[in-house]
Amino acid sequence: MLSCRGLHKRYRTERGEIEALAGVDLDVAPGTFAAVIGRSGSGKSSLMAMIGGLSRPSDGTVGIDGTDLWGLSDDGLAEFRNRRIGFVFQFTSLLPTLRLVDNVALPALLGRRLGQRAAYERAAVLLDRVGLADYRAAYPAEVSAGEQRRAVIARALVNEPALLLADEPTADLDEQTEIEIMDELLAVNCELGTTLLLVTHNLALAEAAEQVVHIAGGRIVP
Repeated sequence: MLSCRGLHKRYRTERGEIEALAGVDLDVAPGTFAAVIGRSGSGKSSLMAMIGGLSRPSDGTVGIDGTDLWGLSDDGLAEFRNRRIGFVFQFTSLLPTLRLVDNVALPALLGRRLGQRAAYERAAVLLDRVGLADYRAAYPAEVSAGEQRRAVIARALVNEPALLLADEPTADLDEQTEIEIMDELLAVNCELGTTLLLVTHNLALAEAAEQVVHIAGGRIVP
């Protein structure tokens, strides 16, 4: 479902050119839980950003379900990203002036995948799924960090993505909440068959993965 070939990412700085990724090849089968591990600065987040259609590779290709992601037009890329890829990041990025149910429904409304009523019905179902049935009308500031992260998972699923990208989704959470969030992500992977790609520096979290990818110095290493 995911095929990366020859991925490079180079940045120009005052100190010269920095190569964050130096020729990464990666294949992930449909429905797999894959973990990407490595130290800070190893290139993990750069890889995730290119797979998610957020940062253009300097060289190389990203294929998702047979679609050449970076061969799409800007509009085509935005539509594909909205419909086929879900994101769960360390920082929740929930819109503070919208209720949780509004935040969850928003991607479906923006993508015109569902009408307003259907989008809100699906948002309610997903909030129920992640244990937030009683907080649909709450604003982000009115719930805990863990509950915010649950709402982000619900939002990431509203368009039924084929690929769920989670970049350090539990890094700022306490141990018990971390376990709860990982349980939610694993349930999505197992019960819905959604391909899950998790970036983490926590080796304990990676132990549950079917495929572990270790990055060091911008390259995949054994």
